[in-house]
Amino acid sequence: MNQTIVGRNAVMEVLRAGHQLDQIYVQRPPHTGSLNKILALAREGGVRVREVGKDKLDQLAGGENHQGVVALALAYAYTDVSDILALAEKKGQPPFLLVLESIQDPHNLGAILRSADAAGIHGVIISKRRAVGLTAAVAKTAAGALEYVPVAQVTNISRTLEELKKKGIWTACADMDGDPMYARDLTGPLALVIGGEHEGVSRLVRETCDFVVSIPMKGAISSLNASVATAVLLYEALRQRDWHQNQ
Repeated sequence: MNQTIVGRNAVMEVLRAGHQLDQIYVQRPPHTGSLNKILALAREGGVRVREVGKDKLDQLAGGENHQGVVALALAYAYTDVSDILALAEKKGQPPFLLVLESIQDPHNLGAILRSADAAGIHGVIISKRRAVGLTAAVAKTAAGALEYVPVAQVTNISRTLEELKKKGIWTACADMDGDPMYARDLTGPLALVIGGEHEGVSRLVRETCDFVVSIPMKGAISSLNASVATAVLLYEALRQRDWHQNQ
């Protein structure tokens, strides 16, 4: 479960120490004194801040004196992209990465992490902004997958993709207008990019990717839930990679 950090001094020290936080809850304005310093540190660190009423803070604090602020630490710590690549190298396998641009639903992220583990992904890269982090809800839905799937969090997805491309990793994003997934080679070093639930892959990220793939849709509904679409694409990539390896 997430660790709850209560009170201004405690939250300030955690932010100054650079520990990873899921989000900070602050009492609705006016903000005074050290609370403004906490908000500034949160902005610098890219930590999400939610303004709530006193009743919500009282509930989160569990009877402790919250002084208008409560923070939630992450359920799991992030790794670095370099560590994910090192894991693939250690296994003697071409990197197989999953990049999530703006997944906001914790249940979607948890389900995606389960699929990533099942498909043999070496690691998942998620965006820092406008996306859910490794919260307790994500960990619960992932049902143990976070113990096996390294997750890195980055500020700029496009820049990260460019860095991966320099290392010889092909980048493929999912979009309805892409080539059918069966028609594209998904073997070798690969980073598969999935967009958010509401807007899909952004224009900049799409333009950064080497190619675009789509899931053939035969019914009246034109799209799938983000976690379902991710699982379908992962398993097509896994099918190709297993077949290629056994030739």
